[in-house]
Amino acid sequence: MSFGLNRAEVIGRLGADVTVNHLASGGRVANLSIATDESYIDKGGERVDKTEWHRIVTFQPGLVDMLVKNARKGRLVYVAGKMQTRRWRKDGEESDRFSTEILLAPGSRVQFLDRPNGNSAATDAGAPATGPAMRAGALPRARQSDTGGPPAPGAPPPGPAMPADAPAQADGTQGDQIPF
Repeated sequence: MSFGLNRAEVIGRLGADVTVNHLASGGRVANLSIATDESYIDKGGERVDKTEWHRIVTFQPGLVDMLVKNARKGRLVYVAGKMQTRRWRKDGEESDRFSTEILLAPGSRVQFLDRPNGNSAATDAGAPATGPAMRAGALPRARQSDTGGPPAPGAPPPGPAMPADAPAQADGTQGDQIPF
């Protein structure tokens, strides 16, 4: 048995508005293109700027809806998903084509790091960045439990992180009862 980790995290700017295509099965797929920038000094002492483009794809209905409402060209966004490479062949061609992309499957995350009008939160005198954030496969916020509200259907009731009756050690700690 082998184990591995397939996780990709990107912070960058959207190169275009989200593109949504309808599938023959009735579902939808959303595609994003995110640009990340980096710079370095070359051997000649010159600064070199480099832009890398990342393809992002999701089939999650709630996430597609959120992206349609909020994903606009130029927005700063954080994406965490998994890498996948697709292979296909066009009719009449003899060689395969490949596309490597970040798949936003259940458990993935998208968070906008700026305000919808394009202003960075850092320029707003310490105001926190507020933008839609959603995990792929999650219920929309209106159906999830927020602090102060009742728990979401099927969610375990809130409780202490550690049982109140856990035996204390001589040093006042709870010993091996640490919940991680």
